[in-house]
Amino acid sequence: MKEFDIKSHGETRQEAKEMLEEIISDYNKQEKVIKIIHGYGSTGVGGVIKQMVRKSLQSKLNQNQIKAFIPGEAIKGFMGYSEIIDKYKNLIINDSDYHKSNDGITYVIFNG
Repeated sequence: MKEFDIKSHGETRQEAKEMLEEIISDYNKQEKVIKIIHGYGSTGVGGVIKQMVRKSLQSKLNQNQIKAFIPGEAIKGFMGYSEIIDKYKNLIINDSDYHKSNDGITYVIFNG
């Protein structure tokens, strides 16, 4: 699984959003799933990027541009993602963050 870090290079919210748009556009036909590293917000910056990522992915889901997304912390939590996790578990179970309940990442599942 390819992973993309959109928070570690001092990106602003807008720069991170542009990176996310480019990643989704470039990889939605090439991959089944990718991991977005956006941080969890301990410094404030990651939180803003995390919120933007989740909002953008929800919009893309509503527009059928992606099949699903799974917040890292939803793996162990009760956040309403159980059915999606069960459905796509085989795509993410071997990832190092799968059993960590990492709220600094989000998995994106593509239509292809």
